[in-house]
Amino acid sequence: MESIRAVVYLSVCLTVMTSVCQGQRSSENQLQSVPDDPIIGLSTSELAEALQGLLDEADSRVALSVEKKASVIPRCDVGERCAMKHGPRIGRLCDCLRGTACNTFFLRCY
Repeated sequence: MESIRAVVYLSVCLTVMTSVCQGQRSSENQLQSVPDDPIIGLSTSELAEALQGLLDEADSRVALSVEKKASVIPRCDVGERCAMKHGPRIGRLCDCLRGTACNTFFLRCY
């Protein structure tokens, strides 16, 4: 119990000392911000345009993957029609909720 209390006191002291020392730093040690300094020969606006192009391309890829998942069968409530008979075959209209099953004779969720 004493060791936990000592660790808590030590962490509080270190936090207070760190916050006090942050205000005492000189301006020489702080990073200087230069707004339009070219990086790798490109300006900030050129980098922003390139990033926007990449994001637009990624959005188009995401839209394609969502369209592929549109063929997911929807859920049916209990008593709803879940299948349809096409001659000798049965076509699924929807999936029954958990705990129920599609009755192949009545073609409803029970």
